[in-house]
Amino acid sequence: MIGVVASEGEHAAVVEFFELFKTPWEFHRPGAHYDVLLCSNSLVPENSAKLLLLYSAQRQAFEECRNVKTRSGPRDHFVSFRGERMPIYGNCLLFDSPCNTVLVHEGTNSAAAVSVASDAQVVIRFGFDLFEEVRHLLTQGQPAEFANIPTLDLHVSLLRELIVSQRVSLVEILPVPAGNRFIVCLTHDVDHPRVRYHICDHTMFGFLYRALVGSVINFCRGRRSLRQVAVNWKAALSLPLVFAGLAKDFWNQLDRYLELEKDLASTFFVIPTKGDAGVDSNGRTRAKRASRYASADIVDALKKLLSANSEIAVHGIDAWRDSAKGRDERARIQEITGTVEVGVRMHWLYFSSQASLTLEKAGFSYDSTAGYNETIGYRAGTAQVFKQPNVDHLLELPLHIMDTALFYPSYMNLSDEQAGAAMLPLIENATRFGGALTINWHDRSLGPERLWGDAYVTLLRDLRARTPWFATAAQAVSWFRKRRATSFARVTQDSASIRVQPTTDPTAADLPPLTVRVYNSSASKHNLRHSGSAPFEEFTIDDSDQILIAA
Repeated sequence: MIGVVASEGEHAAVVEFFELFKTPWEFHRPGAHYDVLLCSNSLVPENSAKLLLLYSAQRQAFEECRNVKTRSGPRDHFVSFRGERMPIYGNCLLFDSPCNTVLVHEGTNSAAAVSVASDAQVVIRFGFDLFEEVRHLLTQGQPAEFANIPTLDLHVSLLRELIVSQRVSLVEILPVPAGNRFIVCLTHDVDHPRVRYHICDHTMFGFLYRALVGSVINFCRGRRSLRQVAVNWKAALSLPLVFAGLAKDFWNQLDRYLELEKDLASTFFVIPTKGDAGVDSNGRTRAKRASRYASADIVDALKKLLSANSEIAVHGIDAWRDSAKGRDERARIQEITGTVEVGVRMHWLYFSSQASLTLEKAGFSYDSTAGYNETIGYRAGTAQVFKQPNVDHLLELPLHIMDTALFYPSYMNLSDEQAGAAMLPLIENATRFGGALTINWHDRSLGPERLWGDAYVTLLRDLRARTPWFATAAQAVSWFRKRRATSFARVTQDSASIRVQPTTDPTAADLPPLTVRVYNSSASKHNLRHSGSAPFEEFTIDDSDQILIAA
């Protein structure tokens, strides 16, 4: 078990970190024995831990008693562990010491973490504040320039690797369902379900320019085929017939998504009200944000999605800043779906430091706004579902890949092939770290003038080949809620056995089971596998199971 010594102000970040790194731990109790003792900006209590982990960006007794010279690192720190880079967003202390280097500070090539070993204990001293990094990532997030780095997942991976490399027994509930490498959430923001809702507005004129002029320009640049130019011109010229009801509405692509995603779960975020642009964080109203449809206008299409086991959630306008409006937006979707638990993603990804609390007060069960408009990657540094420190129930399902970020000229402006290459590292990270890879492909992106369907088909093919669990956003959040509710307890104070007790919530019965991994087990060595230098065993637990593990 891990014992943690931290200030009261760090407790929320500590608790959330160990929901992501789901392993037995507790705040330090005097006299208790811990295999690993983690101290953050604190005096080290008397202990018999095999591994002592010290985190602080300030000088501590470790340096003083060993006469280790230290200095503050420059801003914009990157540290590397065995060649893998991760940013440090707070202060970082560097060590000039003959001790073994654990982390290297890039730019100065100095040690950002060092270790000292004795017969009884290994001490690793980190020059940064782990839980301040966790708090920053979950509440403020990463700048877009570092979006490609799953920083929080790397912090978890680093801690796990250091523990198991010391041959300390470690029990962990993996952030993936049994039998799968990761979770995929296919989501669709329904912004423009019909082009006929846009007679002579800015959206229509923008479409005509991009379809007629933009297509030719992109053809000359090698970014459009002649076939795609023809499709876009045909759509543009058919617009009067679409408005008159004499031709198919080419932005109505919901049936096409059902065809492409056959047998796969997906979630559609639907705008509840039309004509309301809402207010941004500066109190401004941006007219172009207002929708030309409301959920009530496409009820038949939504019922068809529901009958195909898709999820309908809220694409909110003002729910992020006004809980009363949030309750109204939620109620409008519930009138159609009849579901009790409803999720939300804000239109244009509007958000603030208080948005999670406001959304919780509005009665939402989860939010999936934590992502980037301008790029793809990890705003919160993780693919795991997490909880903000100021809420009790609402969980955050981070958004990782959005089509408009990939293809818009003002954003990444990629070709189909370049987009596939940009998404591949995120898929590989999901395979390595687990969690839920959340993708947003807008409702009209399969049709003219965007024609981003080929890239989506290729993405689905690549994902299917890795056999993840395709889940609705609500299912993925519920599975992580089930994982979070699972508890650990020692059988007795002196016992080496750990009891793993899953939640008895009946609503979790239809969710995939959990996997418990035990590294360096002192028990049976049958069916051992290896992760790096550490052997491990795995156990599958269902909702009714209670297992004992000799750790």
